[in-house]
Amino acid sequence: MPTPIDLYWSFRSPYSYLAVKPTIALEAEWDIDINVKIVLPLALRQPDFFESRGPEWMGYLFRDIVRLAEMSGQTLAMPQPDPVITDPETGSFAKEQPLVWRLSRLGVCANEAGRGMAFLNEVGSLVWSGKNWLEDGRLDAAITRTGLDLESLESEMDTQRIDALIHEHDKDLRAAGHWGVPTFVLNNEPFFGQDRIDALAWRLGKLGVARR
Repeated sequence: MPTPIDLYWSFRSPYSYLAVKPTIALEAEWDIDINVKIVLPLALRQPDFFESRGPEWMGYLFRDIVRLAEMSGQTLAMPQPDPVITDPETGSFAKEQPLVWRLSRLGVCANEAGRGMAFLNEVGSLVWSGKNWLEDGRLDAAITRTGLDLESLESEMDTQRIDALIHEHDKDLRAAGHWGVPTFVLNNEPFFGQDRIDALAWRLGKLGVARR
């Protein structure tokens, strides 16, 4: 049986997006099974995190994600629209967040259908393409490329169950020893960040996990 690895992932995290293709490559090389566990963005799970950072932090983040994308041969542009809605009057995160909840629910459904990583790859690439991901049937087309159907996913969705599961994923992530994404958990050992995939591969080798 493939060795299971939980991947905690958010649709608003650029580092989560940048981790997808390396994770697909990791799964192709090693006898592992990536179980996607979608969580809400940290902006909604822990909004005081951003309040505690100075203005330099955001500037550094933008510089960092652009160079990481270039270094890894990926493209990255800010989401249009932002999955997390900000109140234009207060600058705070809006109480209602239909966009990121929609993406997160769909991600959970896709994982349950066995298409979790494909969904993160196609839909994540769309969201971080800089194109308006709500227009021109782009979201429908991205989901179709995973072998799934947007209308069917949403019509058959048990929203209450999935929302509870998304909240449970946050608790599982913290129980594993972290709060951020992307975080990989192998045998209760967390590996936080897209820059820890090499460390995760090293651990797989130490554990004697077979290569494909």
